[in-house]
Amino acid sequence: MNRELIKYPLYLIVHPFNGYWDLKYEQSKRNNLILSFAILFLLIITNILSNQYSGFLVNLVYPGSINSVMEVLYVVVPVLFWCIANWSLTTLMDGEGKFTEIFTSTCFALLPMILINLPWIWLSNVISLQETSFYTFSSNVAVFWSLYLLFVGNMTVHQYTPSKTIATILLSVVAMGFIAFICLLFFSLVQQMLSFVNVIYQEIVLRK
Repeated sequence: MNRELIKYPLYLIVHPFNGYWDLKYEQSKRNNLILSFAILFLLIITNILSNQYSGFLVNLVYPGSINSVMEVLYVVVPVLFWCIANWSLTTLMDGEGKFTEIFTSTCFALLPMILINLPWIWLSNVISLQETSFYTFSSNVAVFWSLYLLFVGNMTVHQYTPSKTIATILLSVVAMGFIAFICLLFFSLVQQMLSFVNVIYQEIVLRK
């Protein structure tokens, strides 16, 4: 990747309207996907490092209880659910965004959560109790910045009005909950089937 390509995500988070327009119409789709997966990977690493090495004043997670696989799922699953829900709804609501465009715009919107939270992993180990408010404030800024980028990205990708974008985002969140419910129901059904098969197997073995 050339230097300009690496600088592009930084340009997008500062100039989201121009950045997302270029992302949809000007940038190479292949490069967009590469950058998106790179951002997603960095967010996973940031979350793992944050839970493992953040100072005890701000870290609510016991480092010994961290499961790296679950940390990956905590990032990947919500992003995947969001993209599926948003794509499913916008397909019915005259949205112009493709699934890959929704995915790339979502991943780019997550960049502030890396740029702001990553330095605080070290800083949180040297701050005092009174200074933890700066940590909380910075974390909130990262979240709201990412939400704003998600809003602009969704509006640009689908060519929606602001009001329709807000409605679509709210409906997408509801759809995410529905998808999560269906997935839990499916896994529960599979678990019950496996349990039933195991009981039948045990019965056969004992009768022998």
